[in-house]
Amino acid sequence: MQISKCADMQMINNSEQNRYRKIRNPKFTPPLGGRGATFFHTFAPMAITQQFDSIIFDLDGTLWDSTANVAIAWQKAKDEVDYIRDDITQETVRSITGMAYDAIFEKLFPYLDAATRLEFKTLGAKYELEILHSKGGDFYPALAETLTYLKSKYRLFIVSNCQLGYIDVFLAMDNMAGYFEGHQCYGTKGQPKFQNMMDVVADYDLKSPVYIGDTMGDRDSAEKAGVPFIFATYGFGKVADGYIATIDSFSDLTKIL
Repeated sequence: MQISKCADMQMINNSEQNRYRKIRNPKFTPPLGGRGATFFHTFAPMAITQQFDSIIFDLDGTLWDSTANVAIAWQKAKDEVDYIRDDITQETVRSITGMAYDAIFEKLFPYLDAATRLEFKTLGAKYELEILHSKGGDFYPALAETLTYLKSKYRLFIVSNCQLGYIDVFLAMDNMAGYFEGHQCYGTKGQPKFQNMMDVVADYDLKSPVYIGDTMGDRDSAEKAGVPFIFATYGFGKVADGYIATIDSFSDLTKIL
């Protein structure tokens, strides 16, 4: 577990993002830098004891690991068609975790035309939800205990780049739905994660949220949304900077929040 050291503020004008925030939530005030400003690369020095009112979580690599069963689902889809060149393994799935759902299939199958890629994505998505409904994913250690502690202090939410229905599978396992007040995903509106994060902030009138994730994409989305970021080092990605703290296990959150 590591608390980030003080860093110089790097402030840039980002009127488009702040204009979106004001539209979604008229009460929104851009953080720290004044109107029209947001921070990239480093956050302003911040004690982790700052009073947050809510926590927004990424899902894959933060709350659970479903890559083994997603690989089974996509391989099943691959076995039913004759145009996918290579087998789909857990490492294949881990290599794209955190990307927007459409972008995943564009990266993995650039040799397919758009119509064929859509056909395979639709088939893979179908089997993904079916297999996860029956097999689920692997919760990270002490997930329920840690969420119980966090729920006693904060409002909890999920924002993920997954397909529609994927978060619902997670929430149906072991009463996970009881911990979270709301969620948003790429499959709902087809919009970037930072906009889904802003929507959650606006829709639930969050005043001081923090985002927890495991990839550079998570960090960048949090920065664009103006939300402080905690990096989960045990997940799938590597993040060098731009976080206010790191956690080496999910239960570390009870030590810093």
